[in-house]
Amino acid sequence: MTGVGFGAFVRRAHDAGRLVVQPRMGMSSPERMRAGLLATRDTAATTVGTITLDSYTRVGDLESAKLAVLEDVALNGYPIVSHEKATTLNVLDGIHGPDFPVQVRHGSAAPQDIFRALTDVGLDASEGGPVSYCLPYGRVPLRDSVAHWAESCEVFATLREQGAEPHLETFGGCVLGQLCPPSLLVAVSVLEAIFFRRHGIRSISLSYAQQTDPGQDAEAVAALRTLCARFLPDTEWHVVIYAYMGLFPETEQGAYRLLGKAAELAVVSGSERIIVKTVAESRRIPTVAENVAALEYAASVAERTPRAPLEGTGTQTYAEASALVNAVLALDDDLGRAILTAFAEGCLDVPYCLHPDNAGFSRSYIAADGRLCWSDIGKMPLNGIADVRPAQAITSADLLDSLSYVRRSYDRHDPEDAERFERARP
Repeated sequence: MTGVGFGAFVRRAHDAGRLVVQPRMGMSSPERMRAGLLATRDTAATTVGTITLDSYTRVGDLESAKLAVLEDVALNGYPIVSHEKATTLNVLDGIHGPDFPVQVRHGSAAPQDIFRALTDVGLDASEGGPVSYCLPYGRVPLRDSVAHWAESCEVFATLREQGAEPHLETFGGCVLGQLCPPSLLVAVSVLEAIFFRRHGIRSISLSYAQQTDPGQDAEAVAALRTLCARFLPDTEWHVVIYAYMGLFPETEQGAYRLLGKAAELAVVSGSERIIVKTVAESRRIPTVAENVAALEYAASVAERTPRAPLEGTGTQTYAEASALVNAVLALDDDLGRAILTAFAEGCLDVPYCLHPDNAGFSRSYIAADGRLCWSDIGKMPLNGIADVRPAQAITSADLLDSLSYVRRSYDRHDPEDAERFERARP
């Protein structure tokens, strides 16, 4: 591997004992986007920058995105395809470089134009995936998404001809993550990473979203790292932890408690990077200042947390995730076709996902001890492997109650956690 680029930066930081912290951040105004990047770079932490794109660009409505740029209408992200190249180069000038990489985040099942635009301005890091940016977000056929992502990887890989090492992060560990047992998140993350590698990407990160039980999360990240070592032997890779993706606590103390647990998970599990959430997540899009506060808080928690990674094999999560990955890889030598077959046959099945290409037979629930459990594995090849705990029929009210489980848990006052929170605040 070369010693340049997003992946190499994260690796150097990890080797020096530092957790890389990253915000979710995207503004349509070039001036505000530049200011946000500068604030992230100058934060008292080891950071990388983020340019999150707008919804029009994500769904391919480039005409509306361009019209918004021409009319100076504010969007919910940076329309990189619609801004002039010179504009984006000015946003990045003197900021993006070996000491401060910038990643483009988008959410598109058809990202070819996005990858052409970011490579055109020299950006070498992005994220997504053929499954994780298709099933949860809309009704784009999975077959189309797989083809779009294969083409996008190949477009992105051409950056190597310019001396850069393109980096892709799979969003697979976050796919409908709030009620998805961790083994399926791990399996999809690994499969998307293998897909990227087979389409020419050699620097990869694999995501895992914080769930409902810290112990189960630690097992999941250990399983993910073990499977990475097994299936990505010739790849520069690292793991990124996402602070909880569902309903965030409404109190400041609850929000910081949950973010702190995510930072602890990242360090304890040996992960290299974390994407934070802020105290404002339950109400609105956070300000730059709120993002900076979250970055510094996560970094302060990380500094006082020792690494203590678990053994990656021998757990329930590893057994299930390994079985799913092996089953999909056995379906076809072409991984894109294998993924399509896996979903068509229910070999992969995301609970509560309404996309037409998802079988929809699997079900899950939060057990009394806080762990995410299968109540029905559908047709997934987990008979005799999965820890299936049949539950009573789940109503819509039960589902809504489960979705707010983490918020309720962390908004409860805990004197010991309150004292810890006050000590760690930057």
